[in-house]
Amino acid sequence: MKNSKALSAVKDKVQKMSDTSLLLTITIVVFVLMYLGAIIFEGEGFLKAQTFLDILNNNSALLIVSCGMSLVMITGGIDISVGGVVALTSMSCAVVLDLKNGSIFEAILVALFIGLAFGVVQGYLVAYLGIQPFIVTLAGMFFARGMTTIVHAKPFNVVHEGLNKLKDSRIVIPGLGYTNKHGKYIDAKIEIGVVVALVVVFVMFILLRWTKKGRHFYAVGGNRQSALMLGVNVKRTVFLSHVVCGLLAGIAGFVFFLHVGSGSPSHAQGMEMNAIASSIIGGTMLTGGVGNIIGTLFGVLSLCTIQNIVASAGLDDAWWIGITIAAMLCLFLVIQSVVMKVRKKMTKS
Repeated sequence: MKNSKALSAVKDKVQKMSDTSLLLTITIVVFVLMYLGAIIFEGEGFLKAQTFLDILNNNSALLIVSCGMSLVMITGGIDISVGGVVALTSMSCAVVLDLKNGSIFEAILVALFIGLAFGVVQGYLVAYLGIQPFIVTLAGMFFARGMTTIVHAKPFNVVHEGLNKLKDSRIVIPGLGYTNKHGKYIDAKIEIGVVVALVVVFVMFILLRWTKKGRHFYAVGGNRQSALMLGVNVKRTVFLSHVVCGLLAGIAGFVFFLHVGSGSPSHAQGMEMNAIASSIIGGTMLTGGVGNIIGTLFGVLSLCTIQNIVASAGLDDAWWIGITIAAMLCLFLVIQSVVMKVRKKMTKS
């Protein structure tokens, strides 16, 4: 009797949760279990707060790109040009600062312009000319990679006083440091790029959760015909999703450049695929209409944590990381599919 009451209570709670909330809960639970497993099996290194903060330090640009990718995927689209835009932005900023002796402000303007230009052009082609987003952004990816080589063909490190100061700046997180083997206390620190990424997460969360425009993105991704009947301007909404995604890719390009301090045609290789994977792991569905930026944050953390676990296990070869990411992605796709099917059966019964 008690078991049946407990099951019915769980069933009622699941039915009351939205698809987005349910998938977000699954993502957070899986991440927590994964990180606990890393602590148990891989040693005390994962207990240090700095280990967790380094995930953010090394992947702040990926987090920003993933937020833009999630927005486009929520509307039912996709953007595979973001990795190329990050590389082009990084190289352009490097040339402005090192070869043109420009300022940090000028480099930021260049990054925003590049991201916005890609977003506007691709958004117009997708929304108003009706071309498939995969084809448009595939062309954008090739164009961005080609332009990166035209801007400067060879990789180089940037020597710029202002950049070096900004690149080496760290924000100390009180109370999260640790004492090393020599008895010296080491502060826990994050890079400026992490602050930028967390601000982007916060703004995107507010946009999607609390604004009318945010509801429009979900409505377009859920059912475009229904969205039209409700008075939503579908074309403009799709256009804006690509504009925001492109702009965030430009911001991510500058953050990436700030982290590496160099320009190279090979920068951000595969970042678009990692962004898609992070969004899916975070609960954003490829069919559109379902997704959460907080889930995307945990998707990035999950993806990067599994990479750290593989590296800690001594499997440093690139193919092992690729295999584990593929397995993880397939696992989350299966979980999403099963959860949605079970949920539909529960709502019918």
